[in-house]
Amino acid sequence: MEKEGKSDTDNRSKITVNVKFSGRSIPVEISDESTVKDLKSLLQPRTDVLPRGQKLIFKGKVLKDQMTLKSSEVVNGAKIMLMASQGLHQGDGPIRKEAFTSPSMRMPEATRPKRDVPRVPIVKSQLERWKATGVIALSECNLKALPGEVLTCGPSARVLDLSHNLIQHIPAGINSLISLQKLILNGNEIKDNSLSWEGLASLKSLMVLSLNQNNIATLPPEIGALTSLRQLYVAHNKLTCLPSEIGLLTGLEVLKLNNNRIPTIPESIGGCASLIEVDLSSNLLVELPETIDKLKDLKALYLKNNGLKSLPSSIFKLCTELSILDLHGTEITMDVLCQLEGWENFDERRRSKHQKQLEFRVISSAKFDEGADRS
Repeated sequence: MEKEGKSDTDNRSKITVNVKFSGRSIPVEISDESTVKDLKSLLQPRTDVLPRGQKLIFKGKVLKDQMTLKSSEVVNGAKIMLMASQGLHQGDGPIRKEAFTSPSMRMPEATRPKRDVPRVPIVKSQLERWKATGVIALSECNLKALPGEVLTCGPSARVLDLSHNLIQHIPAGINSLISLQKLILNGNEIKDNSLSWEGLASLKSLMVLSLNQNNIATLPPEIGALTSLRQLYVAHNKLTCLPSEIGLLTGLEVLKLNNNRIPTIPESIGGCASLIEVDLSSNLLVELPETIDKLKDLKALYLKNNGLKSLPSSIFKLCTELSILDLHGTEITMDVLCQLEGWENFDERRRSKHQKQLEFRVISSAKFDEGADRS
């Protein structure tokens, strides 16, 4: 009987509140002994608004973080309004009522392929030029498939640009381009199962792979076979995870995965010892693996608009080349950064870099970006 009584008490402490946000109602089950801050944490994955960017209003008053819902007189069935501060979000932005549009539909009008333009035919002189120069340029040609003529170039092809078309499928026959060094597939309609990673894995000379603005949700283990890769771009897709094999790319220097839905980075990222620039902006990251501090050559790390609450404790101490760090729109503020070991040396490096950019007129504004929001 005691157990039943305890269960009844627990049930009574659970309440459901309805949070109004952007034209929709979000039901949240929570204990009435929980704090307002706890409620904000529960709302973060359902709205993509960071806790410090949330203002919760109940009966005309702003709820305070440290108060419990019970002491704030929030009861079962209560209706709470959520107001979001601009810029304080993870991912691409707050989840709105409107339907999600695919990355290809979010492309700028100027770069979007014209669907009413006929496919550009491949002529003999063009094929001969491809073989002579090694450069196959087929950007914005309204292509719906990879032209068979491309594959006949074989070992002559060094660069293949198929960006901003309507291509959905890259066949295994891509492996015939054995000398390919640069493959650009930005702004197409490529999905996970329509890209032959086995074919790509055969391209042992490939140094640059760009898959921005497609519909890719996962990178397969085969990515680890591209050991010559120096630059990898998979921004503005639907990525939800990274394979541990990413750590096999020991020569990778640039990694851009911004504007996806990635919640965690594998520990194996520490194996990418040559990384110089990493962009993980606008994802769903809450933390970074401690192995980030193994990236001794890392100079620029972009992390804005994530749910990050902390950084690896040794990042400033061990990443001695780091001079650019963007944490705007995260839970990490300047007062937190200043407490990390090695902060003084990092701060000196970035200010020195800023001064040099001014002297060489690389930048026009003398305003110094702190790299994180003030608390």
